[in-house]
Amino acid sequence: MSGGEVAGILVAVFWAILVSFIALVLVRLAQTLKAATRLVADVTEQAVPLLAEASATVRSANTQLARVDSIAADVQEVTANASALSSTVSTAFGGPLVKVAAFGYGVRRAMGRKAEPARQGSGSVFVGKTVGQELPSARRGSRRTRKKG
Repeated sequence: MSGGEVAGILVAVFWAILVSFIALVLVRLAQTLKAATRLVADVTEQAVPLLAEASATVRSANTQLARVDSIAADVQEVTANASALSSTVSTAFGGPLVKVAAFGYGVRRAMGRKAEPARQGSGSVFVGKTVGQELPSARRGSRRTRKKG
């Protein structure tokens, strides 16, 4: 055998190993593609019902939101009516009630003054250690400012 023949045999063996390796890679790639195809098919089978359920859930949520919106509108109307009623009652009864309260306070004050004994003299009565003692005239009046000059 010559050197060329040995080189040819080595190249042929190398190409055989390379082709075998490429065939093995292609077989593995085919198996991976089949598994991916099965996975995509399974996901599609499960995703379609999930999407249908999600769609039904969104429709149900929209229905509930419409109900809540209706309830909120009713509550807003009731609040406006209560506010109007409150202002009407305040306007109608507020003034007269204040007047009645003031009148009652005045009557109580007047009744309380009748119950007190009549004061003697024109001075103020000092209520302290001795009841009924009049203050000296210097303390009786209000403060007076002294004039300069």
